[in-house]
Amino acid sequence: MGGAYQLRVAATFLLIAGIASIAAAFDPSPLQDFCVAIDDPKLGVFVNGKFCKDPMQAKADDFTFSGLDMAGNTSNAVGSNVTLVNVDRLKGLNTLGISLD
Repeated sequence: MGGAYQLRVAATFLLIAGIASIAAAFDPSPLQDFCVAIDDPKLGVFVNGKFCKDPMQAKADDFTFSGLDMAGNTSNAVGSNVTLVNVDRLKGLNTLGISLD
């Protein structure tokens, strides 16, 4: 009975350790705080699919989008409109993940 009990305790421990390692999984820390996307490769560093502007040249306008206040066409079956904003329309969104508003 001692060997079977020890085997059961070891199996339970391994199961809990395996579940805990999955539950504690997370994204690694980002390489930098922000990366304002630019289109000219000569002026930036390539990170995450886009070239990054020098952080010292970043402006507040890089992090603002003025299009969410405009009413969209809601004459559809659902009666709603979705305004898509991605890194091509909001340059400061690059490397920041998902943005919801």
